[in-house]
Amino acid sequence: MLRHLLTTVRHRSTTALYNHHYRHLYRSASYKHPKTPTPPSPPKPPKAPQKPQTFTFHDVTWEDPYSWMSSLQDKVAMRHMDMYMEQEEKYTEAVMSDTERLQTKLQSEMASRLDFDLSTPPLRWGPWLYYRRVEEGKQYPVLCRRLASLNDEFISHKSPSAGFDFTSGKRIEQKLLDYNQEAERFGGYAYEELSEISPDHKFLAYTMYDKDNDYFKLSVRNLNSGALCSKPNANRVSNLAWIKDGQALLYVITDENRRPHRIYCSMIGSTEEDVLLLEEQDETVYVNIRHTKDFHFVTVNTFSPTSSKVFLINAADPFSGMTLVWESEGIVHCILEHHQGYLYLFTDAAKDGHVVDSHYLLCSPVDCPSNPRIWESVFIDDQDLIIEDVDFSNSRLVLITREGRNFGICSVALPLLGRKQAVYLRELNPHFLPLPKNVCKISPGPNYDFYSTTMRFTISSPVMPDAVVDYDLSNGKWNIVQQQNILHERTRILYGTALSSAIAEKSTNVKNSSTNDVKSEDDNLWNDLSEFYACEHYDVSSYDGTVVPLTIVYSCKNRKDKQSPGLLHGHGAFGEILDKQWRSELKSLLDRGWIVAYADRWWWWWQEVAS
Repeated sequence: MLRHLLTTVRHRSTTALYNHHYRHLYRSASYKHPKTPTPPSPPKPPKAPQKPQTFTFHDVTWEDPYSWMSSLQDKVAMRHMDMYMEQEEKYTEAVMSDTERLQTKLQSEMASRLDFDLSTPPLRWGPWLYYRRVEEGKQYPVLCRRLASLNDEFISHKSPSAGFDFTSGKRIEQKLLDYNQEAERFGGYAYEELSEISPDHKFLAYTMYDKDNDYFKLSVRNLNSGALCSKPNANRVSNLAWIKDGQALLYVITDENRRPHRIYCSMIGSTEEDVLLLEEQDETVYVNIRHTKDFHFVTVNTFSPTSSKVFLINAADPFSGMTLVWESEGIVHCILEHHQGYLYLFTDAAKDGHVVDSHYLLCSPVDCPSNPRIWESVFIDDQDLIIEDVDFSNSRLVLITREGRNFGICSVALPLLGRKQAVYLRELNPHFLPLPKNVCKISPGPNYDFYSTTMRFTISSPVMPDAVVDYDLSNGKWNIVQQQNILHERTRILYGTALSSAIAEKSTNVKNSSTNDVKSEDDNLWNDLSEFYACEHYDVSSYDGTVVPLTIVYSCKNRKDKQSPGLLHGHGAFGEILDKQWRSELKSLLDRGWIVAYADRWWWWWQEVAS
């Protein structure tokens, strides 16, 4: 019986094995391997609703299906816009979902290079050094000043407020305005648009944004007591200018459409109503004011689609009226300055009926007897040398120049007397100031002190963090007062002291010439990154044969020939030059082998105008 059972079990086991084996073969023969999973379809970009609308202008008619997006006052349209923007955000998140780790890494890298120190290097004006600094744990900065005579002895680079005059027993820093307290006045938000200290250093006029009413509110603070003055206390203020050596203030207010149209004069400390000096009734005309650097005059600029005019107000006698000194057709840029009885006008207005693509400098005596006033050109037009900007001091005229791609700063002695006709700049023996290589932009600083021999500029380069530089116009020496140090991931701020004695020794007078690069051994003083990142310039032909200037920046170490990805910046506005200054976030791309390129269009435009 046991044998029978064993035989039966063995038989069943064999049969089962046999059946399993052949079922497996059958299944193997008919089995099909699963296909590779089909990747999900890429997300489809959202489509904005189209609401065609027809427009006609200058006898040209066209249809715009998306004009509804500009209807900011249409609540229904804006709700549709919010819905569409939300769809755009979701689409972006879906497309970029596989790069989340890289995004996080890049954000961390870029954040580590941000300059969180919002303190500014002190700027000297008269006996004072003015600066802003951020106190630990505070959201907004504090406007401060200190006497320049005590600065070097009691300076503290870490905490400028730590300076203490042990002789008098008083702190040498004076807090003028705490924007954290201003935030409390304006509902937790502090945004300042204008800030002007009176020429006698006794008052501060400034405008803060009132978000509840959507306008800028004017306040005047007594710097000796710290108290707010009872007047002027105006709203919707767009411009300020001190007159009468700080005893009075001119200000411009806007209408309900934010058009600057009225000029008022307010006597500080007076209880009388502010006096209306000008009201522009024409709704197409905009009004702007500014004081000359010597505070002798206030210029009133009016702009409309058909004309631009400049009027002059005597700062010592603001109620004597306004004098028209210049006018031009159309909207043009014009800045007027005064120097020892002469008016200087820097403008890009049409010349002899011909449109120009750059600015030029005109001159006219204040007491010019002719009507209309006669303006003479200061310089003979030089197609190889373009004047980008000008600045004045009591003793020097400073010009920012450009020759092709090369920028420069030079100064010329003032006054420019005894010259009855225009001259070439080189005939005035310009003194060129030292600059690093590959400069792409030079921006003048506030330079409030008209009687100082020192002027401040910000120097930009594709391979160098922006450097705030003080130049001594009397001897050409320079001093970097603020520049971010990318290599050490920190920011260096110097409060009024020289970098080192080496700079003073090496920054000797630069001979008069059209070249202003510093010597190669001095490059390191500029915190130049050209050792790590290269900057090259090319002239390339576009598809239609037009020559386009191209600037490329890349990592000397990580670039791969014909394999590096690229990022191209382009701009099509006539006369505009691309912003090619160093940006710390680009370091993450450059270090990964990317090439960053800038294609300018100003060159061919200049060639066409010149021809």
